[in-house]
Amino acid sequence: MSDGILELIESPQDLKGLAIEELTALAAEIRQRIIATVSKNGGHLASSLGAVELILALHYVFDAPRDRIIWDVGHQAYAHKLVTGRKSRFHTLRQKDGIGGFPRRDESLYDVFDVGHSSTSISAASGMAEARSLNKEDHSVIAVIGDGSMTAGLAFEGLNWAGDRGKRLIVVLNDNEMSISPNVGAMSSYLNRLMTGQQMTKLRARVIAFLKTIPGIGEQVIKATRHFEESLKGLFLPGIIFEEMGFMYVGPLEGHRLDHLIKNLRNVRGLDRPVLVHIVTKKGKGYRFAEEEPERFHGIGPFDIETGKGNNIAKTPSFTEVFGRTMVRLAREDRRIVAVTAAMCRGTGLDDFSSEFPDRFFDVGIAEQHGVTFAAAMATEGLRPVVAIYSTFLQRAYDQVLHDVCLQKLPVVFALDRGGFVGDDGPTHHGLFDFSYLRLMPNIVVMAPKDENELQHMIVTAAACGLPASIRYPRGNGLGVALDETPRILEIGKAELLRHGRDGAILAIGATVYPALDAAEILAREGIELIVINSRFLKPLDEELLCRVARKFKKLVTVEENVLMGGFGSAVLELFAKSGIRNVEVRTLGVDDVFVQQATQTELREMYGLDAAGIARSFRDLFYGGKRSAQAGI
Repeated sequence: MSDGILELIESPQDLKGLAIEELTALAAEIRQRIIATVSKNGGHLASSLGAVELILALHYVFDAPRDRIIWDVGHQAYAHKLVTGRKSRFHTLRQKDGIGGFPRRDESLYDVFDVGHSSTSISAASGMAEARSLNKEDHSVIAVIGDGSMTAGLAFEGLNWAGDRGKRLIVVLNDNEMSISPNVGAMSSYLNRLMTGQQMTKLRARVIAFLKTIPGIGEQVIKATRHFEESLKGLFLPGIIFEEMGFMYVGPLEGHRLDHLIKNLRNVRGLDRPVLVHIVTKKGKGYRFAEEEPERFHGIGPFDIETGKGNNIAKTPSFTEVFGRTMVRLAREDRRIVAVTAAMCRGTGLDDFSSEFPDRFFDVGIAEQHGVTFAAAMATEGLRPVVAIYSTFLQRAYDQVLHDVCLQKLPVVFALDRGGFVGDDGPTHHGLFDFSYLRLMPNIVVMAPKDENELQHMIVTAAACGLPASIRYPRGNGLGVALDETPRILEIGKAELLRHGRDGAILAIGATVYPALDAAEILAREGIELIVINSRFLKPLDEELLCRVARKFKKLVTVEENVLMGGFGSAVLELFAKSGIRNVEVRTLGVDDVFVQQATQTELREMYGLDAAGIARSFRDLFYGGKRSAQAGI
């Protein structure tokens, strides 16, 4: 497929000789390539479409990778990948062994910092600016932040540090939530070209230096002049807060006008101080359906370009949908139920809840730490907060879960979507650590459902238990099991015996339970009869049942979609050691001490031996490694 100008771009250096008209044409070509690829592979479409001109302007003005460009989150950086030597592999975006959906240092020299979670860019840029000074180097450092990332405390910590240090640093705020009229854009661009131009900058410095030499009145005149300048800028610009934090504020600029972007970036490139450049872009720019529904097209699976509709129509509700429906039902029955999420209302399935109970729904923005402590405080006043956050993002609030919830033994429920393998978003998004980092906390109940019906039971169980509680469930559709009309409260710490056998046992939890049952069926055809236990609870474990199984069967396999260190298998082994059970062979299946890369959930379960075939293979190896047991089943 011929891409016109894009076909000629192998590195950012190839951009620098292009005229504005050619860059504009290139932006259109890039958008078409992004749309075509994401429609097949899925990905973060709306953000990347909105940032095309910004990326071209940055690479046009700056000299990457000598100049460091740090992306925040990185799901807006697809155009960056296309112009930095990855064009020929772009069709592998988010696929197994393909290029990642986020910037990665091991993928390209142009990716100077790994990202995937939000709001890290300013802190990272500050560190690089300090290293530049210590290394006596001279290059630009640019942090590109936006798409809600400025709502997180880490972003303000970075701003606070950088503004106080006063190092040469550029923060580009990509604002795609507001609109900007052509008149305001043109006026703003003119004012900032004037204010940041070399002659004006030198003149201002000379005037201030002169005024400082005047005894008694110089400082007062400088202060009055600054007040006047800020008042003038305040008529047009919303940047006073950044100026007060030590940044020179430039903007807002129209983010799809390459001429404005390039001129202003050139002006600020040489300024020896922190600068914040505020640009306004349209999320989903250039694709009508993404412009109309930017939230739906933020992260989307494969879709039809002509209609904008998803290619995979789910026949069964997702775990996320079942969670959302159960929350609505629970809130109708109990006025104490409130929901908290971190800029993920749709992603966590709380759309209907937020519509029906707007006064009891709280979206705190990308501020997981605040959200958890906020929920803890509501719990002290008699409410029953349910905090809905992806497993990988709750890691950011570890201290708050430990100290503000568990230490105080507060009844906060953590609904952890995307537990286990999430697939093509890769290592920053897999929910493979929550079993381990939650299990060690006193007072918390940790559980995981085998299917969507058990999920609704666990939600009401968690809300009723009066303790901190977490429920982790996987990404994707449910299994299509029938949902009980009325969710019931489960007995805390009680496992479920799903299958009888005589030769050994598979102990499974969460998404691994049904593959464990399938593995038992495979082995039954070979004459090996296994019991299968759905643990349900990681904490507390069903100690009586598990110890009884261990004493009766000498060969056990534990299965979990979590890292092995500190996870379900570790908990079972610790239980056996504590109980003095030694004559038992246990093989723990899960994820070793690695960061799991991108691939589909199916591919990953096969790779790590957590599908039915892999579980059967592991038990078969364990079984034939010793004498076959003839003990009766239980």
